[in-house]
Amino acid sequence: MRFETKAIHAGRQIDKSTSSVTMPIHLSTTFERGADGSYPNEFVYSRENNPNRHALEECLTSLEGGHDCVAFASGMAAITSLIEALPADKPRRVIMPDDIYFGIRSLLSDTDIGTNFDIEIVDMTDIHNVEKTIKKAPTGLVWMETPSNPLLKVTDIEAVAQIAQEAGAYTVVDNTWATPVLQRPLKHGVDFSLHAVTKYIGGHSDLMIGATIAKSDSPMLANLRAWQHSKGAVPSPFDCWLALRGVQSLAQRMETHCSNTAAIADFLKQHLNVEAVHYPGLAEHPGHHIAERQMSSFGGMLSFQVKGGQEEAMAVAAKAQLFIRATSLGGTHSLIEHRASVEGSTTMAPSNLLRVSVGLEHVDDLKEDLLQALE
Repeated sequence: MRFETKAIHAGRQIDKSTSSVTMPIHLSTTFERGADGSYPNEFVYSRENNPNRHALEECLTSLEGGHDCVAFASGMAAITSLIEALPADKPRRVIMPDDIYFGIRSLLSDTDIGTNFDIEIVDMTDIHNVEKTIKKAPTGLVWMETPSNPLLKVTDIEAVAQIAQEAGAYTVVDNTWATPVLQRPLKHGVDFSLHAVTKYIGGHSDLMIGATIAKSDSPMLANLRAWQHSKGAVPSPFDCWLALRGVQSLAQRMETHCSNTAAIADFLKQHLNVEAVHYPGLAEHPGHHIAERQMSSFGGMLSFQVKGGQEEAMAVAAKAQLFIRATSLGGTHSLIEHRASVEGSTTMAPSNLLRVSVGLEHVDDLKEDLLQALE
């Protein structure tokens, strides 16, 4: 099946008891044993497994072309579990990109993850530096985020995965921004593809789920499944149902997100009050050719720098009317956010940078809104 067909059919079956086409929401926390003590439908307790979660995991596995999927209560729960699931026989050294999601920087500074693991930061766009850093000491996990948040740096997935594999390290790509519509990390040799399902896969800013898709069976995958069951950070049946509803239109939504964002990027780069535009779809972007090779299109996110400083950037966000000043991304609404003020002193974002999640509104309305905000 092709992607659009998988998004609608993978993991789903006609309900046998009612013949309903749409999967029902299974709220039961416990399931009846057979007379012999067995579980004929393989469901025991909803923390361990649930029909809605099972269907979502099967669907995401199919869309990423993986072996298995483990869903969690949020993207951060999936991120935390991935790091902690590193097998005991692997070094506790984790290589991460310099322009990494702010939530991970908070995880490292505010919890014991930062002290239990040796975290080393590297510019993932410099492949020679990446190789030098990985080979400097035994490494357990190499973490990629491409395009990155919020500077939209592009990492050569296949090159980094090969270096990590030669060093005996697991690899993961945060594929939230690209989605499996645009980018398939597992096909480029990566061990795990991570998603904040909350964002584009859910697509409507109304659910909270994270998921990790594994390329193959491994001790780390076994740990992830054990973490999900024993630590209990599982998504609700309703959130899984919402995600399955949202993913059905993912390919069509991403087409509009991408075309709108490309048009907005081209518009912004020509505006006199814009200093720089960060979008891998622009030919002048330093990672454009790599993105062109490993992505089918360039995504629905961009950031741009307003001429001036924080005050000028905040003023543009304040004047926007269709672009909502809100955190998150990947929904139908267009969002705009001044990342430096959100992230604080550890931010990588320039003081005049605004991050934009381009939604599904008519692109001319969005351009007109930005035009009046910038002037």
